[in-house]
Amino acid sequence: MQTNFTPRQLDDPQIAHSERILRKCVHCGFCLATCPTYVELGNELDSPRGRIYLIKQMLENDRPADRETVTHIDRCLSCLSCMTTCPSGVNYMHLVDHARAHIEKTYRRPLPDRLTRAMLARVLPYPGRFRLALRLAGLGRPFLPLLRAVRGLRPMAAMLELAPQRLPRVADDLAAAPPQNAQRGRVALLAGCAQSVLDPGINQAARRLLSRLGIAVVAAPGEGCCGALVHHMGREAEALDFARRNVDAWMRVIENGGLDAILITASGCGTTIKDYGHMLRLDPDYAEKAARVSALARDITEYLARLDLPEPSVRPGLTIAYHSACSMQHGQRITGAPRALLEQAGFVVRQPAEGHLCCGSAGTYNILQPDIARRLRARKVKNIEATGAVAVAAGNLGCMTQIASGTELPVVHTVELLDWAYGGPKPAGLPQARVSAAVAAE
Repeated sequence: MQTNFTPRQLDDPQIAHSERILRKCVHCGFCLATCPTYVELGNELDSPRGRIYLIKQMLENDRPADRETVTHIDRCLSCLSCMTTCPSGVNYMHLVDHARAHIEKTYRRPLPDRLTRAMLARVLPYPGRFRLALRLAGLGRPFLPLLRAVRGLRPMAAMLELAPQRLPRVADDLAAAPPQNAQRGRVALLAGCAQSVLDPGINQAARRLLSRLGIAVVAAPGEGCCGALVHHMGREAEALDFARRNVDAWMRVIENGGLDAILITASGCGTTIKDYGHMLRLDPDYAEKAARVSALARDITEYLARLDLPEPSVRPGLTIAYHSACSMQHGQRITGAPRALLEQAGFVVRQPAEGHLCCGSAGTYNILQPDIARRLRARKVKNIEATGAVAVAAGNLGCMTQIASGTELPVVHTVELLDWAYGGPKPAGLPQARVSAAVAAE
């Protein structure tokens, strides 16, 4: 793609980076067929190629974002399916991140939108605030019909619909988990924000499994939200503050005993943490440290796939539909490891049709764009249920929450299934499994 940025504009490193991305686009249109919003809406401006044109015009003309540009950028899920498809290596992720930051700085949104986004940014990344908000959510449920009827209030309705009726009683903690067998590694495990409130059992399962495998899980006091939630809303300064805090927390651990990996059980967070090196590349105090942290970041399945796993304690034999989160398959390019681990553990794994298409969760997307999110959820659930599976496995809490709100099938994190197969408790809602021959012989 030909660009016409001025030398003065290219003095800005962000503009210069986006200009290099734009020049890689060859207008081929391969991305259209794999873009969920284009598949659903059929509008070229709701495709990666259309959005690239809008972003180019906005940045090249050095003008504030307008309503049309904001509308179509807001509809982007950041699923990154286009990056998997693109034959030219266009880094759409960095380009749309830049566009969102520009929108946040130059566009004044309608008041309901501003309030919703401000509330999400001030609540979701902070576990204490989020837990309190969910407890108060029950008071708003009687008003759901009214909230759904008023367009500007639909994000509020979406939040109430997705909020669990009851929070888990058990709280996650940051305590270190010593290995039960000979130590084979030392890792940190991201506690995060929303997941630690909505489903702390995921990280507890990861700790149990890692401990049995001889992996020491150490605490990293001070770490918190990865910053993805505010990053995808264009709130760049807040996202970088979260990133710096986590880098500091993990560097203290690295310098006090070392780490083999920083493990993440939410693939959306993993995609962002692996990008810390880019996000903080212009910060002289953090560029090197952030790159080091990004190099250590691993999805839990990515790490487990490198270990020599023992014989499973049980071989469940259950047919599981594996949902590959967009942030897993497109953001981190992890495709084979989760399925292979589940099969090795004794599950029968089915891949739903249109597995490359987003479920509609996408961080806060199912709140900010509830209508499109529901359409994508219905499409995803239909394909999942067509597999005949008795449960769904996924590696990202947002996807799990989104899919579970549209199906009666139990939706379980991949690591919880693996923990069960290798000696942990059976996840709630799943059928019983037979004991493996090796265990029965004992």
